Amino acid sequence: MEKMSRVTTAHSSSAISCRTMFCHLDAPANAISVCRDATQVVVAGRNIFKIYALEEEQFVEKLNLRVGRKPSLNFSCADVMWHQMEENLLATAATNGAVVTWNLGKPSRNKQDQLFTEHKRTVNKVCFHPSEVYMLLSGSQDGFMKCFDLRKKESVSTFSGQSESVRDVQFSIKDYFTFAATFENGNVQVWDIRRPDRYERMFTAHTGPVFCCDWHPDDRGWLATGGRDKMVKVWDMTTTRAKEIYCVQTIASVARVKWRPEKKFHLATCSMMVDHNIYVWDVRRPFIPFATFEEHKDVTTGIVWRHQHDPHFLLSGSKDSTLYQHMFKDATRPVDKANPEGLCFGLFGDLAFAAKESLISSDANRKPYPGGDRRYPIFFFKKPDPTEQFAHVSSALSVFETDLDSNCMDWFVKTAQLYLLCGKPFAELCDHNAKVARELKRPQVSTTWTMLRIMFSDPANLTTPGLNHSLSKLGTLPLMNSFNMKEISSGIGTESRLERSKGESRQDNLHLEPGTLHISNNNEENEETEGSEGQAEYMFGDAELDDDDLYSMEQENQTEEQEYMLPQEAFQLRHEIMDNPSAPEHLQQDKADSPHVSGNEAEVTCLTPIESFSLISISQPLFSPHLPASFFCPIVREMLSYYAEQGDVQMAVSVLIVLGERIRKEIDDLTQEHWYMSYIDLLQRFELWNVSNEVIKLSTCSAITCLNQASTTLHINCSNCKRPMSNKGWICDRCHQCASVCAVCHHVVKGLFVWCQGCSHGGHLEHIMNWLKSSAHCPAGCGHLCEYT
Repeated sequence: MEKMSRVTTAHSSSAISCRTMFCHLDAPANAISVCRDATQVVVAGRNIFKIYALEEEQFVEKLNLRVGRKPSLNFSCADVMWHQMEENLLATAATNGAVVTWNLGKPSRNKQDQLFTEHKRTVNKVCFHPSEVYMLLSGSQDGFMKCFDLRKKESVSTFSGQSESVRDVQFSIKDYFTFAATFENGNVQVWDIRRPDRYERMFTAHTGPVFCCDWHPDDRGWLATGGRDKMVKVWDMTTTRAKEIYCVQTIASVARVKWRPEKKFHLATCSMMVDHNIYVWDVRRPFIPFATFEEHKDVTTGIVWRHQHDPHFLLSGSKDSTLYQHMFKDATRPVDKANPEGLCFGLFGDLAFAAKESLISSDANRKPYPGGDRRYPIFFFKKPDPTEQFAHVSSALSVFETDLDSNCMDWFVKTAQLYLLCGKPFAELCDHNAKVARELKRPQVSTTWTMLRIMFSDPANLTTPGLNHSLSKLGTLPLMNSFNMKEISSGIGTESRLERSKGESRQDNLHLEPGTLHISNNNEENEETEGSEGQAEYMFGDAELDDDDLYSMEQENQTEEQEYMLPQEAFQLRHEIMDNPSAPEHLQQDKADSPHVSGNEAEVTCLTPIESFSLISISQPLFSPHLPASFFCPIVREMLSYYAEQGDVQMAVSVLIVLGERIRKEIDDLTQEHWYMSYIDLLQRFELWNVSNEVIKLSTCSAITCLNQASTTLHINCSNCKRPMSNKGWICDRCHQCASVCAVCHHVVKGLFVWCQGCSHGGHLEHIMNWLKSSAHCPAGCGHLCEYT
């Protein structure tokens, strides 16, 4: 006792450090606590239990409490607290379920004082009473809280939360008999230590476990809680029902929360995973941290303000095996880096634009009183510290609305609902989607689907007889893959020629993508095709081309078939091309039989575009008889990128899913993931949940397929005994009753089950709907007025 007293006295007289500093620990820390006079800090973890002194330049190790040849699990600490009334008293929560107290005044090396082993599982939290020396409270994973009198060998009270594990317990600073406890199921309970049989108040604070809580040091009614839902909430406990007055949204699960001394609206938080920083929030401005400490390289496990009346120094321990003292003036201020400009498009094309506005107002030269009461002299008012003020940055928001008719997105919704992405052969999917796009007045998209069917369909599944020479109207274009030289020969060698019916539209151009088909069809390069004014139209195989399916036509002012008359003097004669290869044999024969062709000049009086095909000179076959699917992949990749850049990610993702492995390897995973996320976001904005889920299921990106796998567990309790149900059936294991029985037909509900959130009765969706059409009372007879929305 005397030895430790001398150490403490010597420390009290030494200067305390006033700068940011740190020291390396022997092992990761789980919790830290500071003594009453802020001169020493205790660090506890699974493999560390030491006391450090805060000297002027550095942390100095003063005492190692892990002594003995074989340290027991009592030294493996989940939490630690230093008594604020008795400077020699510590308490730890052991991972083996023990609650241990330590007396630093003992002369022996082993400072262990009391050992309580009443908890059956890990103790998560210990808390001393703020004014009662011998009262200690603990909360355990077994769901119980115990109050110990350190003058006795066992607990004096046991509190059962009737719930899952206790995560945190905290005595109220202002109310002597009150403490709060947080639980794994999201509830917070407030207890009176004089009544261990039942809590005074319980409310649901978070969705998911509540990891921490802290009473406000000045305002007796405020309780801050933090949970796995990434939120910090401040509750007003003075009302009959707990009222949420502030809420801060963080970026990770909240592991610790501590109110900042002397600052009513400031609190510090650290996360349980992912985020290593410590944040100080002003709860009145919850969207951006007031200050940030970024020194730790791993998860911060413990935070404590150095002194209960000093807001300028924060101590922290981390899994990176470091202990830090943070000086508040060295903290990063995120608001200084905040961008006051913003731009966002609304769902229907509205544009919102925020820009920084000048802070100079017309009465900026007026100097108002720092306080509102003029009865006191000005020198009584304390000048505010600029470092404790949020930066005043304001922006002006402008919203530009668009005409709803011009930016109607009905086509997007209908397309998403009508598109088929799987379940049918590839050709049928393309035809169906092309039809959907055509009906929605989107000809380019319809053409794209048709071309995809042409490029990627399997030619083995299609029959290709000779040309049908009795066509009066072109049908669908045959498959490019089925185009070969033999079929050209058989089609050209026939005596009959395809004729167009009068009044039909003319195809002006046939656009062949580079690298796909090489046929000499330019009138300037081949004299034998000079029988038409424009480029010739070509038919490959036997399938028919519907003009509306593939190309947009010019049908105005064409009531009559245009005759293609070419006077002899229309073109200047050119020199003879000596090295021109001879045409195929059947072309030569056809040429010999024709009285209209003589030498290098074309004396044909009238040739239809289809007839001119017979006069094509093919220099050599530049492609294989059957084009592989990979032949078209580069142009399809460019097409998908084009649609994505134009903002039509719906088309890009739909084609990506329908083509599947044919194109997926051509596009990198990050690009695919970006397209998927953009399309899914749009679908969810329009509340197209079923389509969104189908897209997620059909995707092959691992980052996308996991989207509908998170938070999909539904925990069911028996409606009779209120106990959790197993996953084996509809019969409760405890009471052996059917849990989901329809209140109307009294049969087990094995499909969609709808229930009233007021009385918890329900049944088959259709039965409940029909019942509530004629009656507002619950069909179970409980008397509750149910409402179906």
